[in-house]
Amino acid sequence: MYLCHLERTLRGAIISTCLGLLLIIMAETGTAQTDNDSRWLTPTMIHARTNMFHPKLNFLIFQNLDKMFATRTVPGGGKVWKLPYSPVSIEGKFEFEGNSCGLEEFLEKSTANALLVIRDGRIVYEKYRNGSDETTRFISFSMAKSIVATLIGLAVTEGKIKSIEDKVVTYLPEMKDSGYADSTIRDLLRMRSGVDWLEIYEFGSDTQLTRVHDNSLVAYKYRMCDYATKESKSAGKPGDKFNYSTLDSSVLGCILERAVGMTGSQYMSEKLWEPAGMERDGYWIMDGPDSVGREFFGGGFNATLRDYGRFGLLMLNKGMANGKQVIPSDWVHESTVPDERYEPVAEGGALGYQYQWWTIPNSNAYLAIGLHNQFIYIDPKNNTVIVKLSYTPEPLGWEAENISFFQRVSAMLAR
Repeated sequence: MYLCHLERTLRGAIISTCLGLLLIIMAETGTAQTDNDSRWLTPTMIHARTNMFHPKLNFLIFQNLDKMFATRTVPGGGKVWKLPYSPVSIEGKFEFEGNSCGLEEFLEKSTANALLVIRDGRIVYEKYRNGSDETTRFISFSMAKSIVATLIGLAVTEGKIKSIEDKVVTYLPEMKDSGYADSTIRDLLRMRSGVDWLEIYEFGSDTQLTRVHDNSLVAYKYRMCDYATKESKSAGKPGDKFNYSTLDSSVLGCILERAVGMTGSQYMSEKLWEPAGMERDGYWIMDGPDSVGREFFGGGFNATLRDYGRFGLLMLNKGMANGKQVIPSDWVHESTVPDERYEPVAEGGALGYQYQWWTIPNSNAYLAIGLHNQFIYIDPKNNTVIVKLSYTPEPLGWEAENISFFQRVSAMLAR
């Protein structure tokens, strides 16, 4: 009896001790989490995010967004995809705002932070400017949309997403009363969701995009997909009209997370970044503090110049990297070759749009394009990839000059 009593006493003491330790750990974790969140919510940090586009400093800000935003890392690792280095001259005369200029003058006038040219799988030109180097991780802005589309393709291949003809609400039933109730994944990939959205880049104004940007990315008051769920309205029949929408890409990211059962960063690392042999970790900026934020799928990825180049080369190689089929070749084709009537996106337009990739009429070249002139240009005909990362004073402008520059360089190397 005594031994039984002693055993029960000891067992009770052990359980009490374990519970006490668990409560302490939970309390400390909660405190740590609160501290983690609060460091992004000070007036200084909110002010910093408000001014992330400042034209006098954006050359530096666009290289250091992990100092201003909560982030999630996309680990690389494994066998790095080595890119041989075979430098050649790309000197020539290039047009900028109606004037002819040499290479360095073009890079300065077009506000380049970095430029990479890959031809036949080899780096033939690499240039870092304004304090950046091969370790600098640059913001993608909307080039991230092309990455998200690639991840959607991988989830379809795995069967995590049954079909891109599935409706949004198949994976996000909470959106049944939103503007996305009748939209399919394909509609979102093509920027034809039918949702009322006005993508005007007038930061500091009262436009729809600015209000969502200020509340989500700046003040961390709500998530992008929360806005889509609670505030979005239908403006027309899904599939009919092209309407460029960062909100659509954000919803695609939330569909991805729900379908694969992990964060977008985790899935990207496991299925894309590591298998492709990326050299360095990437990261996503978040639309909220650590405990509640999600990756800003519409434009928040950051990576090195060379790893953006590797992503472009992966697409050029029809999904092959490091001797492995990382992305199915049929998805590469489906997402980058425009279907009939989708190029250009509007009568008289300069570009077409497929699955979050811009296409060029009368050419098989295509691009990922981000705000402030971030580009991954992929030219299958000339087996060339060009990455140019910039810091323009205005969100839009000089796209035509840059595309002309890419076409000129690609043609020069093909001679």
